[in-house]
Amino acid sequence: MPKSKSNIHFEISERKVLLRIFDIVSVLIGLFLVSNFFEFDYFMMTAQNWYWIIVLVVYLTVFANVFELYNLQKSSKFEIIAKNITITTAVTVLFYLLTPFFTPFLPENRLQILFFFLAILVPLLIWRGCYIFFISRPRFFKNILLIGDQYEIYIMAEAIKETTSTFNIVGYINSNVNEQQGDSFLNDLAEFEGYNLADIVKANAVSEIIVASNESEEMAKNLFEDLIHLLEQGMPIREYTQVYEELTSRVPVQYIGKDFYRYFPFSRSNQNKLYLFFHRLMDIVLSLLGLSVSLLLLPIILVGNLLGNRGPLVYTQQRVGKNGKPFNIFKFRSMVVDAERDGVKWAEEKDPRITKFGRFLRKSRFDEIPQFINVLKGEMSIIGPRPERPEFVRELSKELPFYETRHIVKPGVTGWAQVNSDYGASQEDSLHKLQYDLYYIKHRSFFLDVSIIVKTLSTVLFYRGR
Repeated sequence: MPKSKSNIHFEISERKVLLRIFDIVSVLIGLFLVSNFFEFDYFMMTAQNWYWIIVLVVYLTVFANVFELYNLQKSSKFEIIAKNITITTAVTVLFYLLTPFFTPFLPENRLQILFFFLAILVPLLIWRGCYIFFISRPRFFKNILLIGDQYEIYIMAEAIKETTSTFNIVGYINSNVNEQQGDSFLNDLAEFEGYNLADIVKANAVSEIIVASNESEEMAKNLFEDLIHLLEQGMPIREYTQVYEELTSRVPVQYIGKDFYRYFPFSRSNQNKLYLFFHRLMDIVLSLLGLSVSLLLLPIILVGNLLGNRGPLVYTQQRVGKNGKPFNIFKFRSMVVDAERDGVKWAEEKDPRITKFGRFLRKSRFDEIPQFINVLKGEMSIIGPRPERPEFVRELSKELPFYETRHIVKPGVTGWAQVNSDYGASQEDSLHKLQYDLYYIKHRSFFLDVSIIVKTLSTVLFYRGR
């Protein structure tokens, strides 16, 4: 990997804050310029109309999240982000125009609507183009050094490649005394014999060291002492499971080992009565709202089921709930009748048992609508791990560490795993989703719940998933 001598870099959280702030600033500057240099009085920013700005900022922020303007991987690709900006702008303008109780009345000159649209779209495109050209360049990447045994270094390096382009791995050091063949700086650019860690850090402008080693007794003594010395000088040194969580929003449960209690300080929200009260209130309100909206869709679903499914519309199936207690889940049927006459098995990506209309129900998530009944009954929540079948739970509990830990909260209609990964159709997929589930349980909060709801809207609108 090319070396960078620059110490200038932005953390992942800083990049997201930067994008949010300058999205708003660029839009307001655009509207100010248009309102002052053209015959445009629909959105005049004055002391009397300050609340228009707040409404616009709220709409823009919400829809920017829905349409993934703050996904850092997509934000570095102009062809993707330009499309998402256009959709975000269109929906923001539409909602702004259709809420005249909080926004100005529609202008008599309809051309001003086009000005309004362009005054938001063009500044956003210009600003995001500048972000990609200047800030997404390698010179602003964080130079990191990985220290650990070869297997754990590989896991950490793969997580970095998978999730972000903002880190530059300048090298690797094998910390395992038993594996070391001399003290070598494991990098295809250079080899050091009898290296001095401080010199390596200085020569490569390292901004952070990530230690990917579970067993400190396996670390060479001189390397351990060098790390202590650098820590005392203020060098950021982090354990790799923390960085893994930050990058992937997953708990690396398969790499934790016996010291699980160090990595599972579960969120206090799991015991916070105020949070649990509002969480349950949200469950009831959103379930009633969801069932009400579903009445509008019911005629379409009935006709689709009649023509494309040809059988019962609703089916029940036993699932495992909170504390391992079984319950019967309600769903719209998406498979052929007697789909499991040959026994229970995982659903596949192109499962022949799924009907044509059933595929639409799954992609749109409309098959989940009857689960609102389970939520009202208290068997499920709007947000939580996906409820699994007892047969799969027994199988996965034997193979995956801490699998049953996901049952300490109610299962959910949607959840952190559901909005971040596709439908789990294998043990490997289940491990991936388990990492997300444990992350949610560990970091559960009001803001994470809101984020999941927003991501759910994005998932449905982009027709992603099963």
